[in-house]
Amino acid sequence: MVALPNLGPKSQEMISRSGIHSEAQLRKIGAVAAYVRVLQTHPTASLNLLWALEGALTGLPWQEVARDHRTSLLLALEQCQAHADGEHRKA
Repeated sequence: MVALPNLGPKSQEMISRSGIHSEAQLRKIGAVAAYVRVLQTHPTASLNLLWALEGALTGLPWQEVARDHRTSLLLALEQCQAHADGEHRKA
């Protein structure tokens, strides 16, 4: 993956291990879905990774994302996880 702002080597490794190997893939699925995918392979990943992913995609520092976009990202995360849980129940 191309080096993106806010994403250090450990974050990039976690993202890659979750099956996201390019900036284009990351942009296509978005920060929240990417974070959910990372959680599947790294269940202890912190919310700081979500802030960093969003910051990488928007060009904002992760600290600003955490401060100004926390609520909307957490709501989107809750919806994404609920949708994923519903899909698992159907299977």
